[in-house]
Amino acid sequence: MSILIRDGRRLSPLRAALALLLVGALAAGGFLAHQTWSSERAVASTKPWFAGYVDVTATPAFAFEQPQTDAGRDVVLSFIVSDGECRPTWGGYFSMDEAAAKLDLDRRIARLKQQEGEIAISFGGLNNDELATTCSDENALARAYSDVLARYGVTTIDFDVEADDLADTAAGERRAKVIAELQRERRDSDGDLAVWLTLPAATFGLTEEGTTAVAQMLDAGVDLAGVNIMTMNFGDSREKRETMGEAAVRSLQATHRQLTALYQLADQELSAQTLWRKLGATPMIGQNDIPTEALSLDDATELNEFATGQGIGRMSMWSLNRDAECGPNYVDVTRVSDACSGVPQDGESFADTLANGFDGRLALAAGHVTKQEPRDPADFVDDPETSPYPIWSEDASYLKGTKIVWHRNVYEAKWWTSGELPDSPVLNEWETPWTLIGPVLENERPVPVPTLPPGTYPDWDGLDTYDKGDRVLFEGSPYQAKWWNQGESPEASHSDPDGSPWTALDIEDVQEELEAATDAAG
Repeated sequence: MSILIRDGRRLSPLRAALALLLVGALAAGGFLAHQTWSSERAVASTKPWFAGYVDVTATPAFAFEQPQTDAGRDVVLSFIVSDGECRPTWGGYFSMDEAAAKLDLDRRIARLKQQEGEIAISFGGLNNDELATTCSDENALARAYSDVLARYGVTTIDFDVEADDLADTAAGERRAKVIAELQRERRDSDGDLAVWLTLPAATFGLTEEGTTAVAQMLDAGVDLAGVNIMTMNFGDSREKRETMGEAAVRSLQATHRQLTALYQLADQELSAQTLWRKLGATPMIGQNDIPTEALSLDDATELNEFATGQGIGRMSMWSLNRDAECGPNYVDVTRVSDACSGVPQDGESFADTLANGFDGRLALAAGHVTKQEPRDPADFVDDPETSPYPIWSEDASYLKGTKIVWHRNVYEAKWWTSGELPDSPVLNEWETPWTLIGPVLENERPVPVPTLPPGTYPDWDGLDTYDKGDRVLFEGSPYQAKWWNQGESPEASHSDPDGSPWTALDIEDVQEELEAATDAAG
């Protein structure tokens, strides 16, 4: 066999073989390079990222196009809002064309991208109407969103839905339906569209309106990149002496539990770690809108350490405009400023503090697609030989403080309960009598049930009568009579604590009483 080359000459069989080997090597190299790039991109798409919000229309203008540190490379420009109908505006002040002319916004975005920065666009905010609120025509709403995406070339969008907008469920359904279709169209044409919901939260997590907004997105088929909670303005849900950092951590923990329930209710199986990746946090740096709340740099560090430890997917802040210490002419620092934080910073920045460990990038993360993570049914099987506490039973009753095992996790009863699943997907903590303590650990064995030595008290006898205050042992555990009774087993006190004449005593308390009595007698 010989191979013709362009001038009509032929290669010898040896040279032909070498040529084929070379072509094959180049092809394999190209394939491997593609595979390596794809693998690297897949890993990069799951890396948590930081991007601070920039209030585009605030004065004085913030020069986001000139980032001073890596923490300022990626920004979330806010807010695109309705003009009262179906046209997008910046803050209700400028159309997109007007923003280009009067704020030089398009050029500034281009300048940021020249420096390898990226932008996301945030729709909504507290003070104006998000487009879906005023635009009831779904086709017009889709055009409005598409115009923004096309104008600024963004692959990550953020919906900051608050107050009346959040309460408007009809608008929420429109928003979810239209965004689901836009996301499908993007992905069908090999494009990216990451969708974040930014919602107010208390230390107990999302409000009922917030969980409804998430459910609407999931029901419509939106692949949510995540839920970004505003860890700010906690009000009465924040405990006395609780730092803003501690309150933010509690809020994230509660929202993670809610997201677990929301995805279960949507029939989507995701791991606990994936659900942490679908969480974001946005503190208001420095002085918050509530005068008694101010997030310090120490609070920011505390929040960052928890967030990186758990692996949340996003960190933002409100706002980059405010990331500077107020000057001496700004006297009342409890009054929120658009241009300074209101707290001492000593030359440090909130952006650098909060961004620490968030090494991902907006553009890469936008390509991540959520995939189901079904658990092996064997993971739900509880073995009495390796469970530290009794396995939950639908027919049993449990007193406050009782610990049980269910689906390889340990739960503790918050009050008397019977027949209520420990892992039932509820959206609020007060809806379940169970608190999740943590997983069953490797090599655990049943915790021995403490008992008192025989003879400590008389063994209960169904034929005997007992007066109020009498004590007995039943299967080694101590009980005390609440009133005269005969033939009523102490065992019933667990299933009917109010109706039973017996109350279970704490063994440690009884032992302390007996030791004290022995010491007094001695």
